[in-house]
Amino acid sequence: MLEVKDLRKSYADIEVLRGVSLSLARGECYGLLGPNGAGKTTTLRACLGLVEPDSGTISVLGLPVPKSAREARIRLGVVSQTDNLDPDFTVVENLMVYGRYFGIPERTLRERIPQLLDFSELSARADSRMRELSGGMQRRLTLARALINDPDLVFLDEPTTGLDPQARHVIWDRMKQLLAKGKTILLTTHFMDEAERLCTRLSIMDSGRIISTGTPRELIARHIEPEVVEVYGEGLEQWVNTHASLADRTERTGDTVFCYLSHAEPLITTLESRPSLRYLHRRANLEDVFLKLTGRDLRD
Repeated sequence: MLEVKDLRKSYADIEVLRGVSLSLARGECYGLLGPNGAGKTTTLRACLGLVEPDSGTISVLGLPVPKSAREARIRLGVVSQTDNLDPDFTVVENLMVYGRYFGIPERTLRERIPQLLDFSELSARADSRMRELSGGMQRRLTLARALINDPDLVFLDEPTTGLDPQARHVIWDRMKQLLAKGKTILLTTHFMDEAERLCTRLSIMDSGRIISTGTPRELIARHIEPEVVEVYGEGLEQWVNTHASLADRTERTGDTVFCYLSHAEPLITTLESRPSLRYLHRRANLEDVFLKLTGRDLRD
């Protein structure tokens, strides 16, 4: 469905893509994760033919991009990071006008739009304008609009950013429905739980390179000890000096020490006798992998 080989792109003296390669199989949700500036959006824009790479090859649905980008985009759906709905149009008008860009006959659009409104739970809002819709409703409309041409491959660039938990779960449910229908999704996100829930496979990017690829479970098993204990509170320094060696590995961020272990019981025993310390014992997750591979420093 999508194959990228050794993609490279520079702006002035800054190399933003450094040999990126990835491939998507039909029917999978493939995640592309990375901190700000990692190269995710540039990769997506190159796949859409909006950025011409310096070298490397891109095949979208069997078509070479950017040479045949227009033909490829006819079969793609795209949800950008920010909503770009027309504020002067109603919900139905946004779908109708966007469908005309693809040359879809009006009769087909009138048959398809009610299905998309039902899919996005916006049937009751068909005649509403954008100022009357919540952020979650607008995001669902943006997703519905991306499906107006019945695409084979859907690009979702941070589709749930800024949404409350209820709206995020609705978007997740709609993505699962798309996958159940055999659609293929390329997802970029900063939400590790979102990637862990939805992605068949994923790649973690940093500084223009892909640094690890696999299923969420494979990445966790490959890079992180299975258990994590987060410790914070009064007397932390003394406890660290005395007992942190029981962990296989420790990291410190602010006033919290993260202890990574294969067996947490001995370390937890030392904490139970110290009421001034608080701790959280949990299984390792994809966020632990992400932070280990890309670092804990803030990116702007």
